[in-house]
Amino acid sequence: MVSEQGGDMRALVEQIAKALVDEPEQVAVRAIDGEQVTVLELRVSPNDLGKVIGKQGRTARSIRTILGAAGMKLKKRYTLEILE
Repeated sequence: MVSEQGGDMRALVEQIAKALVDEPEQVAVRAIDGEQVTVLELRVSPNDLGKVIGKQGRTARSIRTILGAAGMKLKKRYTLEILE
């Protein structure tokens, strides 16, 4: 079940990913609601994987930081999984 807030976070991650990649039409984000945490699964084109992860994982860490901050405001926890 996808909640309204989970959908908002899904859209946020999708917008960020689309801004980073060369093939934005390949970006897909799926929100999976758990009891305590919502997992956001991000899929991008294999060629764009490095752009989303960044040097030493910096870009991925930054996206996770944004999710954490937004989640605090919504009193909900989010994790980001980048799928290959």
